[in-house]
Amino acid sequence: MSSIISQNKIALVWDFDKTLIPGYMQQPLFEHFNVDGSKFWKEVSQQEQYYAQACEQVSGTLCYLNHVLSYVKQGDFAGLDNAMLEKLGEKLEFYPGLPDFFSRLKSMVLENPRYREQEITLEHYIASTGFTKTIRGSAISEYVDGIWGCEFIESRDAKPVIEQVAYMLDDTSKTRVIFEINKGVNKHPDKISVNSSMDSNDRRIPFENIIYIADGPSDVPVFSVVKRNGGKTYGVYNPDEDKEFKQIKRLQSDGRIDGMGEADYSERSSTSMWLQDEVEQIADRIVADRLRELGSQVGSAPQHIND
Repeated sequence: MSSIISQNKIALVWDFDKTLIPGYMQQPLFEHFNVDGSKFWKEVSQQEQYYAQACEQVSGTLCYLNHVLSYVKQGDFAGLDNAMLEKLGEKLEFYPGLPDFFSRLKSMVLENPRYREQEITLEHYIASTGFTKTIRGSAISEYVDGIWGCEFIESRDAKPVIEQVAYMLDDTSKTRVIFEINKGVNKHPDKISVNSSMDSNDRRIPFENIIYIADGPSDVPVFSVVKRNGGKTYGVYNPDEDKEFKQIKRLQSDGRIDGMGEADYSERSSTSMWLQDEVEQIADRIVADRLRELGSQVGSAPQHIND
């Protein structure tokens, strides 16, 4: 049979800050060490401007990660290690409806007899410029199938602290995550590379089975890749922030996203209903494709020839 028979996975790929939580995940870190977060981010911005004068290319994400390490060295984040970053994740507060919405969507697919017959499943992934460890320590971690973020290497001291950037994800390299999910690199890293040449029918989760959900202009690179390849895109905003609403509305006007709504994932919210409906449409299409493919493989039954 054609490889379309195995393409029965749906993926929701989520940004994190201001998409799943109202603010930034670094806030519990600032509060723990009594650090002024606005001062920290202002210093990061000033560093970006300074480096931009000396370098042709500057990574804002790398600037903030290095500034975290500077705070560790100068004692503002004294003793900060990966275990503490993970523990701080417990303090993150999510938008209404989370994390229940993640499990509710999965259950909706698993409990539908038509979808279950075709072994259709839904997976959640998070791609963030924040800390992987903090996301793993949060309440939503157990509901996701994979997390991409920024990670640190610890020192070899008796009391280790973070001292080097091990992995960095920025707004542009998030597109690589989409291709890893699309090709199945995250499930078969020993067999598949993100640069592997693959026919569309051989990819684990085709783009048309992917929905990307995020909050703003920084997500345009991923919105573009997903939408251009046949996937769906959705923008969320904090209803208490006029600026966020206007940003998302502009993205929709520019054709960057397919839908938009408040960052409220409660059962009857417009965002919950939009995403649920899109998942159902994808699942219905998978069912139709599989049944049609099965019919073409089986062919018609033999008939008696009448004189």
